[in-house]
Amino acid sequence: MTTRTSRRDLSAFAVLSIVTAIVVIGLKLIAWRITGSVGLLSDALESLVNLVAAVGAFVALRVAAKPPDRGHNFGHTKAEYFSAVFEGVMIVVAAVAIIVTAVDRLVNPRELEEVGVGLAISIGATVVNAVVGWVLIRAGRRHRSVTLEADGKHLMTDVWTTIGVVVGVFLVAATGWLPLDPLIAIAVAINILVVGGRLVWRSGAGLMDSALPDDERAAIDGVLDRHRGDGIDFHDIRTREAGHERFVQLHMLVPGDWSVQRAHDLAEQIEDELRAVVEDLTVTVHVEPINDPRAYEDWRLE
Repeated sequence: MTTRTSRRDLSAFAVLSIVTAIVVIGLKLIAWRITGSVGLLSDALESLVNLVAAVGAFVALRVAAKPPDRGHNFGHTKAEYFSAVFEGVMIVVAAVAIIVTAVDRLVNPRELEEVGVGLAISIGATVVNAVVGWVLIRAGRRHRSVTLEADGKHLMTDVWTTIGVVVGVFLVAATGWLPLDPLIAIAVAINILVVGGRLVWRSGAGLMDSALPDDERAAIDGVLDRHRGDGIDFHDIRTREAGHERFVQLHMLVPGDWSVQRAHDLAEQIEDELRAVVEDLTVTVHVEPINDPRAYEDWRLE
């Protein structure tokens, strides 16, 4: 027997991310045009990646919210992982573009202009990013959305990147050492590469049907342990996650002389208890007679 959790349309959060990215890109491009800082340009390019990623997140969240259909019997929640992989790839592309621009500026230094105004605009954009990033991370964790959490963490990375760039540009203006500007841009690009790599790695793990985290598996085992004994046992317990949804399948061993109704009632009770300790959990229970040797055939971990 199985249960199906509800699908949530979280695309409204992605719309917020899209609008934020457009506003921030505009502000950062203005700051770059005013100052001529390649560091600020690199910051603007990362925000452009934020916009592309936010659009990808919007599409993925809309797809993930669709109910199961004939072609996708288990729903569409894994679409979120494709969005996160796409975002990671775009981050890498932006980092390469930043490095190319920064190397050119190292070879051909340029004096910075109107630093004060440019930095003030960039700081304003950073505040906007920080607020929206915090909102997305909270929403992602609350709704177990890897797409929203990745988008929020990307925005927060952008915040720290901007802070580093602002400090660097200020030091360039204060010391007059022009190579510091492109060197900071290269450091920003390396940081962006790390963020992109982590997003791709995490998303790949989700596409590979990773087991649930240890704390959630412990909660599941705790429920099952309460029911063990008096001719009742469990085995072949497997878990996986797909987007915000969690899945567990298990074999429940009961006395062979039990009626179907009695075994069914116990399975329903256990399913309710499991869903109470792990949010968005879909449970599949296979009932077997405990005195039948065939009931103990189990999968093996390699």
